[in-house]
Amino acid sequence: MRRRASVKNLVMAALFLALAYVMPFLTGQIPQIGAMLAPMHIPVLLCGFVCGWYWGAAVGLVAPLLRSLVLGMPPLFPTALCMTFELATYGAVAGLAYGALPIKRGRIELSLVGAQLAGRAVWGLVSFAVMGLQPSKFGLMAFLSGAFVTAWPGILIQLILIPILMHLLERFRLIDARGAVDA
Repeated sequence: MRRRASVKNLVMAALFLALAYVMPFLTGQIPQIGAMLAPMHIPVLLCGFVCGWYWGAAVGLVAPLLRSLVLGMPPLFPTALCMTFELATYGAVAGLAYGALPIKRGRIELSLVGAQLAGRAVWGLVSFAVMGLQPSKFGLMAFLSGAFVTAWPGILIQLILIPILMHLLERFRLIDARGAVDA
């Protein structure tokens, strides 16, 4: 039974990776709209919730690099590199928090907000390190603008869409109470 569940998680993770690869086409490959709506974030967060922290982190690590190497978008340096750490954090924290919190009302939303904040913090730290540790190139205002001001439409979409999808998956028993794909 354990092997069957891990195969299902592998297949689901592959599905979420494919979605992360395809969803940015909805923004027309326009970097400004992509930064605003963050279409790759949704499948990675869902993967963390549905498949667990390990698969969520793996999909988050691979998705931006795969798109960058195959399609050239997002640009490998610095965007895809920084996104790799950000999305891996989203997937890992979403899965860890969702699995660790008691099964109560608000667990999905709390896990989601925790993952969003952790991912944005990691993105800021990696961006700062990649930009040469120079506040003139990436300071507090650049972090706040990139992590929250520009991205607020994507954050709002995630806060609305992901809990709805998770509640539907739970309601129709496509995932168990801990988020794992039913075996």
